[in-house]
Amino acid sequence: MEQNKIQQFMQNFDHLLKIVPNTDIEYWYARDIMPILGYQRWENFHRAIERSLNSIDSSDIEISNHFREVTKMVSLGSGAERPIQDYMLTRYACYLIAMNGDPKKEEIAFAQSYFAVQTRKQELISERISFIERSKARNRLKESEKRLSQNIYERGVDDKGFGRIRSKGDKALFGGISTKGMKERLGIKENRPLADFLPTLTIAAKNLATEMTNYNVEQNNLFGEKDITSEHVQNNTTIRNMLNERGIQPENLPPSEDYKKIERRTKTQEKALQQKKLPNKNLY
Repeated sequence: MEQNKIQQFMQNFDHLLKIVPNTDIEYWYARDIMPILGYQRWENFHRAIERSLNSIDSSDIEISNHFREVTKMVSLGSGAERPIQDYMLTRYACYLIAMNGDPKKEEIAFAQSYFAVQTRKQELISERISFIERSKARNRLKESEKRLSQNIYERGVDDKGFGRIRSKGDKALFGGISTKGMKERLGIKENRPLADFLPTLTIAAKNLATEMTNYNVEQNNLFGEKDITSEHVQNNTTIRNMLNERGIQPENLPPSEDYKKIERRTKTQEKALQQKKLPNKNLY
């Protein structure tokens, strides 16, 4: 996400932020943040709220500590007023709504990071957004490799054969360097997955090559380790050539921070969010 967009989104959410008097507890009103989360209709936004309420209801967290239903009076334009439903939301509540919102909305992708980080520093939010993008790429690779494993198992290849096919694909992508060689190059322990340390671009490249292999294995009904290996090597070579044309050599890209380490850090951040609770009295 571009830095100027991040800055604009930050300003939008910061403008609507409220503080519980005499505390450091931040909160927002649901109807205030609805449009800047990319929703135009309350009915659609309320579905995300309901999904969030369901997710918190299955835990040992008290809903009212983070979601407080309130009633607001709005003008009808004729001098009359009518009550409407709204919610006071802690930072944790907003985070849950973002996690249960429409992931295709750019605003939702930003909000997942903005509400997760308890300090409004652009560089920390940018870092979190990068991790989310990397996590999505990594999950897509995991799914495509799982599908490849199923495909080749049905076509006469066992688990060891799958390992050899994947390793030869890596060797083609990384210019003749094996999976083990890449781990040594990047200083990764032998028992850790290479993908835990690869940058988003390389993960996406591996995924595209694997998806191409899946497609051709299924379309051409390839059978046996030899033919499937040839297909996978060819696809990884094609992706490598494409990257090289743009001046990118995947084996020379610097490693990213340990995925598991960041994952643990994000879980710690989420637990910290749960500690900031709304007081018992109504603030509206």
